[in-house]
Amino acid sequence: MLPPAILRELADPFPLSEEQIAFYQKNRFIKLKQVFSEELLNFFSDRIASLVTQKSAGKPALDGRDTYGKAFLQIMNLWREDEVVRALVMSRRLGGIASGLMQVRGVRIYHDQALFKEGGGGITPWHADQYYWPLETDKTVTAWIPLHAVPLEMGPLEFSAGSHVITDGRDLKISDDSEKAIERRLRVTDFPHVVEPFDLGEVSFHSGWIFHRAGANTTREMRKVMTIIYMDKDMRLKAPENENQKDDWEVWCPGATIGEIIDTPLNPTI
Repeated sequence: MLPPAILRELADPFPLSEEQIAFYQKNRFIKLKQVFSEELLNFFSDRIASLVTQKSAGKPALDGRDTYGKAFLQIMNLWREDEVVRALVMSRRLGGIASGLMQVRGVRIYHDQALFKEGGGGITPWHADQYYWPLETDKTVTAWIPLHAVPLEMGPLEFSAGSHVITDGRDLKISDDSEKAIERRLRVTDFPHVVEPFDLGEVSFHSGWIFHRAGANTTREMRKVMTIIYMDKDMRLKAPENENQKDDWEVWCPGATIGEIIDTPLNPTI
């Protein structure tokens, strides 16, 4: 059972200003302060950390993994397995922010994923998420929810503001190659590079085609982050353009039909 105060917070709308919506529409990311209270974050941190520990047992040591594996422990679709996590993922508070930023009538779940960067964990290379997604439009947004304050030393999310307009690099999966190629491309553009700490309760939202990365976690502590990918409730499935998109179709929206709205049991509306 969730405490009544946390249930109320999850249901309480977060007011977005016209300036915040305009900033997101221009830059395709935004960081919002005081989205969640310390009490709520501590509650979900304990639950999600316990699930991540269980599900990552037996994973090789850091020095035995590739760049992707060193970037984080990645546990997906916890909302399907845990009613407590489901309450966060399906909250009207987050769904309302996602809808408001994208200026759509409502959103549905694509999937969630806990991204825990271990102490000593490596970088998350430059990439655009939507490389992996068989989705017809860019009406997607990822809520990146640190479960504690994240200083620069722990590898907070970094953004190339407005880089969603660049098509170079969209065909690269997360890898050493994407880090080098996209960094080289961004170096010759005027898009601001934004890398800042996250305060306790601060949450970022970014669209599927904006280029972003995260630095290494140079501390001894785990960087604990929960992420949720929302999409326009009227999102349609497109024909996959790479093997990763084929895999995502099968895993995250099984039964969806190309050209039709992705309305499956795994993709409920908020």
